[in-house]
Amino acid sequence: MKAVPKAADIIIIIIVCALTFLSASFVYFNKQGRALVLIRAESSEWVFPLNSEEKIVMQGPLGDTVARIANNRAWIESSPCNNQTCVASGFVSRQGQWAACLPNNTLLMIYGVKEKKEDVDTIVW
Repeated sequence: MKAVPKAADIIIIIIVCALTFLSASFVYFNKQGRALVLIRAESSEWVFPLNSEEKIVMQGPLGDTVARIANNRAWIESSPCNNQTCVASGFVSRQGQWAACLPNNTLLMIYGVKEKKEDVDTIVW
């Protein structure tokens, strides 16, 4: 005996699919601002747009860690640490991604800044 979906089941499935699509579109397709790269070392901090071309040398307790920004990506190019996990972490390009060299106390992180609007933006529930 086969189970036949009822009209209410189909309506619930359609609503769940629509809500899933809407929430995914807000997360992945909604531009919330420009992406910035935050780079921190023991005594210094830099902020660059992700679309810039930069080579940053960060001084840490073990020596110099080199970070690069190019082609809308950032990465740690070299580091004096033994395990090289920070170099192996590869490219970061989306908000919230990061790479760090913990032994050398350096951090590279992508975050976003919302663009300022002249109009008031409100949501009413």
